[in-house]
Amino acid sequence: MLEQYFPILLFILFGLGLGALMLAMGRFVSPSRPDPEKLSPYECGFEAFEDARMKFDVRYYLVAILFILFDLEIAFLFPWAVVLRDIGFFGFVAMLVFLAILVVGFIYEWKKGALEWE
Repeated sequence: MLEQYFPILLFILFGLGLGALMLAMGRFVSPSRPDPEKLSPYECGFEAFEDARMKFDVRYYLVAILFILFDLEIAFLFPWAVVLRDIGFFGFVAMLVFLAILVVGFIYEWKKGALEWE
């Protein structure tokens, strides 16, 4: 029974070995010329001026959630488009209803000002 798992073990060992080889090559081949600019913390182009645990505005989270929501909408469109010929007219109408619900939600958010950033 264990011989069935041998190809998986071989694949995992090969992947780990290849990863270790690439890390070692990067360590030995790359030049190391540190300077103050490279060693400085960088996130958005300027020095941090507050604590990392500072409070964010709720609008930041709202925009992030809205992005995830509409990003997932697009993720549902790809499989639907692939099987559209198989599911026929019923699948087409079902996706139109799904999109209509999301468009109504988008218009509601737009009218409420959820997409405005001050």
